[in-house]
Amino acid sequence: MKLRYLIFALFFIGMLITSGVAQAQAEKIPAIPVKGMVTMVDLGAGSCIPCKMMEPILKKVEERYKDKAAIVFIDLRYHRDQAARFKVRAIPTQVFFDSEGKEVYRHVGFMSEDAIIEQLGKMGVQG
Repeated sequence: MKLRYLIFALFFIGMLITSGVAQAQAEKIPAIPVKGMVTMVDLGAGSCIPCKMMEPILKKVEERYKDKAAIVFIDLRYHRDQAARFKVRAIPTQVFFDSEGKEVYRHVGFMSEDAIIEQLGKMGVQG
């Protein structure tokens, strides 16, 4: 009997921790697209191999285009509602918005640094 209560308590604590992590992650999503700025949103998950491969690329591109373009990663494990919002069918998905908030390009799958830079260039953003 005590074991049953212990298992239930551990399960309940785990759920509280998980929901707390999800809530903390949810608070980190900025308004997308970023007002007045070209925005690239990468939608993926930390457990996805192509997503993991893109992580250092996104950090590098984010540094290079600081104050010129917003580069945002959304982990769909914690923000499942964003998959529907951005009409994600597979991960990773990259969505590019112009400075007026209009979607101008969408890509599904791994996207190289060169391809990201090329797309930002087409949108008038120089690194």
